[in-house]
Amino acid sequence: MLINCVAYQDGSKLADLPVEQISDYISRPGCFVWVALQDASTEELEEMRHEFGLHELAVEDAQHGHQRPKIEEYGNSMFAVLHLVEAVGQDLNVGEVDVFVGPNYVLSVRNRSTQGFLGVRDRCEREPHLLKRGSGFVLYALMDAVVDRYFPIIDTFESELETIEEQIFVKGTARTNIERLYDLKRRVMVLKHAVAPLLEAAAKLHGGRVPQMCAGTQEYFRDVVDHLTRINASIESIRDTVGTAIHVNLSMVAIEESEVTKRLAAWAGIFAVATAFAGIWGMNFDSMPELKWKWGYPLALALIASTCGFVWWRFRRSGWL
Repeated sequence: MLINCVAYQDGSKLADLPVEQISDYISRPGCFVWVALQDASTEELEEMRHEFGLHELAVEDAQHGHQRPKIEEYGNSMFAVLHLVEAVGQDLNVGEVDVFVGPNYVLSVRNRSTQGFLGVRDRCEREPHLLKRGSGFVLYALMDAVVDRYFPIIDTFESELETIEEQIFVKGTARTNIERLYDLKRRVMVLKHAVAPLLEAAAKLHGGRVPQMCAGTQEYFRDVVDHLTRINASIESIRDTVGTAIHVNLSMVAIEESEVTKRLAAWAGIFAVATAFAGIWGMNFDSMPELKWKWGYPLALALIASTCGFVWWRFRRSGWL
């Protein structure tokens, strides 16, 4: 679906275009066309390939979707894949935006995501002195918008982790905490898969030999790399903390199980005392002196009860009960 198709010259908007007129405007000196598609069909991508002369391998990647974040060069054009990560309830939805960049065009194809880029276009149009830098600045603006949307997710992860940490030493919550920690770890890895490859790819746009479209905008891409570096560091910190919290929770489970085992052992010891006395007096030998004694039975019960009480007191004092 076509979202918009606009021609710009010297940083100013010329006109909204029908697709059929794209080739007329990209041939003008100092003019470039910015097209945005959402969930594009094969026919739409094929039409754009003919209008802009896109490389067939890049178009094939955009058609298949589910690509790893990357930035590739095809002659005098570039193809970038960015992951759009958004929170949906307690889970993360991962969309994708494929950006084709040439000297006189920018084509963005958004898939499986409700996150639009109308705000990015408005921002660029409010800064004509920057927009006149051409398609390279538009690529930066799109990347910057995608990366900035990762920060709220990081904040959510950190808040959730702090909440779980507060419950770690609450008795009886270890199993629930471990389940929540593993779910958090899974979501952190989803974001990690979006950030780490993009960090590696974006580093090529501000140092050394940069693509011609990005010449003059290296400092902006360096800002994107700085943001990605911060996000990646936060992800690693969260992963380390989650790993530590999981080990602590497993230790708490072991401690709780040990406490139960100690209690069972203590009660087993108490009943073993009673069993020992009952076993001795239950042997039924004729010559046992207490056997015919009038107070033998109540005295035996009193002795058993007092001995068991003493053993219970010692276990209680040592913390086993």
